[in-house]
Amino acid sequence: MAIFDRTGFILYVIRYQECVDFYQNKLGLPIMFTSDMLTCFQFGDAYLMVEFDDETTRTSPEPMDRYRSCLRMNVPNVKEYADRLARHQVEVDYQEHSWGTVAKFTDPEGNLCAFKDSDKFDQQIRDHLSS
Repeated sequence: MAIFDRTGFILYVIRYQECVDFYQNKLGLPIMFTSDMLTCFQFGDAYLMVEFDDETTRTSPEPMDRYRSCLRMNVPNVKEYADRLARHQVEVDYQEHSWGTVAKFTDPEGNLCAFKDSDKFDQQIRDHLSS
């Protein structure tokens, strides 16, 4: 039995339109709905809301000393998705490891995102369940 009916993530951003363009046009996420300064994308079986941060006094995003979160997207071919972003002039850190392949990148607000190979992720789950 699932604990939640639906799960989602909310990103509060200053560069709202740039982030909406990034997730819609560069990552290709379908829009579920929009309202004033909020766009909700389909994010696998979850949702991703990009919402204008109107409670901050910042006039521009400040660099972070470390990432506080990462939006992870499991995909069948990490290299293909990384190359797609590179064609959109998005800097991608592509890494191959024994536990799988990842490609890390940031959105216009500086939020860390990553692609991870689905097969290795699923294998990690199967290995855990069989141990």
